[in-house]
Amino acid sequence: MSMTSKLARMGLFDAKVPRYTSYPTAPQFSGDTTSADAQKWISEIPSGSRISLYLHIPFCRRLCWFCACRTQGTSSNDPVIAYLSTLKDEIGLLAALLPPDVSLSRIHWGGGTPTLLDAAMITDLAGTIAEMAPLAPGGEFSVEIDPNEIDQPRVDALAAAGMTRASIGVQDFDEEIQTTIGRLQSFDVTQNAATMLRAAGIGSLNADILFGLPHQTTEKIAASVQKLLTLSPDRVALYGYAHVPWMARRQSLIPSDALPAPEDRLKLFETARQLFEWDGYRQIGIDHFAVPHDPLAIAEQTGQLRRNFQGYTDEPADVLIGLGASSISRFPQGYAQNNPATSGYTKAIRAGTLATARGHAFTAEDLLRARLIEAIMCDFEVQIGELIERFPDREAHILALLRGASDFFGDIVQMDANRFHILPEGRPLTRIIARHFDAYDMASAGHASAI
Repeated sequence: MSMTSKLARMGLFDAKVPRYTSYPTAPQFSGDTTSADAQKWISEIPSGSRISLYLHIPFCRRLCWFCACRTQGTSSNDPVIAYLSTLKDEIGLLAALLPPDVSLSRIHWGGGTPTLLDAAMITDLAGTIAEMAPLAPGGEFSVEIDPNEIDQPRVDALAAAGMTRASIGVQDFDEEIQTTIGRLQSFDVTQNAATMLRAAGIGSLNADILFGLPHQTTEKIAASVQKLLTLSPDRVALYGYAHVPWMARRQSLIPSDALPAPEDRLKLFETARQLFEWDGYRQIGIDHFAVPHDPLAIAEQTGQLRRNFQGYTDEPADVLIGLGASSISRFPQGYAQNNPATSGYTKAIRAGTLATARGHAFTAEDLLRARLIEAIMCDFEVQIGELIERFPDREAHILALLRGASDFFGDIVQMDANRFHILPEGRPLTRIIARHFDAYDMASAGHASAI
């Protein structure tokens, strides 16, 4: 049996599975978790801790049709100014709850389009965060950049605020594909953005590129990757386009008959992967690539790689606090998600309470399976002794879970007394294997293709 046939038999080309940036996944969250829980969990952060901070800016000047993020279009700054006022109030609420001497190991501004903010807004927001808690020594401040929505004053403001890493959205450079997904962005515009950022002293550059887009072929993705490589990004996220028009209605503007078949999506990924590796990048997990000296590559080599809502990370903090509408926080005790509607989020903050609308409090079983799934997603293996040491009273259960997966997946995995691991040829099935360890029903969750 060919490897493609074997992958097909295991469901690679028709399965719908989570990306496992969390466990349990967000569709399992419920209203049982409230702002009182989030407030309690914040108060239990030890003094002197380093925590991670995510800020969501849910506005775009134009809405790209391929995007499934929670965003809203605006041609005016009025709703942005109002939202920033609420966001600053939320930062103030958080500052009042945090224990003494907390510092920030990571700050990330995501969207939407954070660079839709003008230079004065950027400076004001960054200053409000700094008043709440300082960036820790060696900390990282990253911002998602739309090359169509950046200029020198905004770059200068971000640099002055201490930004250390920029993340540029590329998707694909082919004009037909860009027209079909509603995202026109020339290579020259992208190159100019990268040049401005580097000239301003931004030390690290990330880029996102998609496979599985409409009209995409191996020749087209190869051309886009080769153009991207001329910008010398330190990291690249090679994400599979998730066509979920039942969740993101704007995707209904994309013709489904122009999308590559699942077998072709695998070829697109492999084409891009080979080009990145030929250029000296290390593959990180299932969909990231990094130059060997990048902290993400070092974390992968040293077993320190983690996974969170931004994907793969070398972030060591146990607490990630999300600010803004729809943002998700992760605490050792559980997840807390803000109200996804800007109106509901604003109402809560103006009432002087946290905007938590739903979440999930961890059980002991959640914590065990979360670590198991994270190890699979980050390292393609589970060090059995490490897992048993972390959960010493669950040894029999751990071994039963791993043996069950070993029996089910056959010769694409191996298990001995020390470890359970996925063989290289089986790595396209990583999310499906992770799903095997998921105890929750996801029949109605609406996840995207496994490849």
